[in-house]
Amino acid sequence: MSAFKSDFLRTLDERGFIHQNSDAEGLDALFRSETVTAYIGFDPTASSLHAGGLLQIMLLYWMQQTGHRPIALMGGGTGMVGDPSFKDEARKLMTPETITSNIAGIKSVFSNYLQFGDGPTDAMMVNNADWLMDINYVEFLRDVGRHFSVNRMLAFDSVKLRLEREQSLSFLEFNYMILQAYDFVELNKRYGCRLQMGGSDQWGNIINGIDLGHRMGCPQLYALTSPLLTTSSGAKMGKTASGAVWLNADLLSAYEFWQYWRNTEDADVTRFLKLYTTLPMDEIARLSALGGAEINEAKKVLATEITALLHGRAAADEAADTARKTFEEGAAADNLPSIAVPAAELEGGIGLLALFVRAGLAASNGEARRHIKGGAIKLNDVAISDDMTMVDAGHLDGNGVIKLSLGKKKHVLVRPN
Repeated sequence: MSAFKSDFLRTLDERGFIHQNSDAEGLDALFRSETVTAYIGFDPTASSLHAGGLLQIMLLYWMQQTGHRPIALMGGGTGMVGDPSFKDEARKLMTPETITSNIAGIKSVFSNYLQFGDGPTDAMMVNNADWLMDINYVEFLRDVGRHFSVNRMLAFDSVKLRLEREQSLSFLEFNYMILQAYDFVELNKRYGCRLQMGGSDQWGNIINGIDLGHRMGCPQLYALTSPLLTTSSGAKMGKTASGAVWLNADLLSAYEFWQYWRNTEDADVTRFLKLYTTLPMDEIARLSALGGAEINEAKKVLATEITALLHGRAAADEAADTARKTFEEGAAADNLPSIAVPAAELEGGIGLLALFVRAGLAASNGEARRHIKGGAIKLNDVAISDDMTMVDAGHLDGNGVIKLSLGKKKHVLVRPN
């Protein structure tokens, strides 16, 4: 039974979101007494967030669902510097144009989880470039910088690790934690924001903001972090051997997103159902009790529910149906990932190894050859043992496509154009 009395913190606690908080009793009382505004910052390092950032979006989702106001802060200003936390080297600097473009791509995902508007619990999307880009540097040093102890900043784990490894930490990066702390203060002044949330690697930066707020006359501010997740086998969330699991549909299809979650390790099913779906806890308990081969049914529910939140229920059901037809009925479903190949090129014939590379199923001809030797490659559901196999128009099936398969779970259709 959760010790928290507020709906928000009780929900987070029972679903496993809470790693650290600065004042559990005070924060619980705050959430019980008023509509709380809280924020999470998102770095625009790419044109889309990946599945590793989904946990933070779900934190904002539950804030709004329990009657509070979430802020998604876009790092248009801090993105000019780059967060050095626990990085072995400096991030590559981005141009303002790249940052603006990345933010535009990232924004599209949030409306699937949050209701935006002007009401007291409607979500807000804010860009810290609005205040950081016009800062007078000398005034900022005098009014904000004087509150920071270099000795204390050097003691943060994220900084110590770089210095202990004798890896350079630039003055530019050193300023990042000051700017992030100032964001908290600015959001409090503008919107009455009282809580910053984030991954546990952000704990030191968030505490900096609380301390700065205290020194600059803000009311009591609070911190709450979620655990940094890896899969049970130690893999980083949101990453696969073939690349990032992007949230934007133009970078990763709903089917491929569904398949990522369908492949969840058995030991992670319950944890992911709690964190990434909105299913009631009693339904999660029922699914968690499934054992043996039935665990696969729980994985399908997990994949469908997560995909429905991001891509919509229709797309999630279609992805589940595509998987069923592909894996259970052996059909080449139309919604599988596909690549287009010029019809003239297909008429002349393409080496199977090269085609697998083009389809993204292998990084090189050598890797594809190793897969063939391991018996993992199929052409139109027929195992291939000859690495000199040529693929041509004669391999087109009745639907006018060629099906490439790597193992049991990775399939790509080749379509002539």
